[in-house]
Amino acid sequence: MRQVILDTETTGLNPNDGHRVIEIGCIELIDRRITESTFHVYVNPDRLVDEKAIQVHGITNEFLLDKPNFADIADEFIDFIRGSELIAHNAPFDVEFLNAELKRIPNAPMLSDLILGGEAFDTYQFARLKRPGKRNSLDALCRDYRIDSTERSLHGALLDAELLTKVYLAMTREQSKIFANDSENATNSLFESVQKLKALKRSPRKITPTQDETANHQAFIQHMRREAKPLWDEQ
Repeated sequence: MRQVILDTETTGLNPNDGHRVIEIGCIELIDRRITESTFHVYVNPDRLVDEKAIQVHGITNEFLLDKPNFADIADEFIDFIRGSELIAHNAPFDVEFLNAELKRIPNAPMLSDLILGGEAFDTYQFARLKRPGKRNSLDALCRDYRIDSTERSLHGALLDAELLTKVYLAMTREQSKIFANDSENATNSLFESVQKLKALKRSPRKITPTQDETANHQAFIQHMRREAKPLWDEQ
């Protein structure tokens, strides 16, 4: 199984307002093992980056001036993700931006035509289902799964993809055990196993119905016999 964990940084929040992708980071997993294959690129968006966005990721307009346009790196990006399961945190955000970039290139495929199953796996929604009532930002997940994120003073596509890879493996570790072999479990041993309490020795407690409960039960049985012959009466 080939999976690609992906993250992007952008000039703003909405591609429909003309905002563009400025950084892409991808990590490759093969059979739940991190490989040395990565994809990382900065992209010149041909527009200014919003000041609020710069405060989040620290990528300035001056830094992007000599970087390639998305069209220049599109083929390499497409080749890297083609046929893989795509995994991202708040995946609809990344997918919408990347599809907007691909639409600008004549005859370029959409992500749904490139990735396994046609949809990206959203770790944010998965975390919400797995951890109801808890915060599920990448920082919160790193903290709760004891993944070191001290280098993350600012957002960065490749760094965030690396952290998300570890979070994803931690969150899905129990599910993977259904299909995993011993060597795979050993590979994931960097995550702490769940400590289970030993079962306490307790005597079973016998609960006897009250007289009213017994009478109500008998009345219910008689009612059933009047309405239809129960199967147990045939035995």
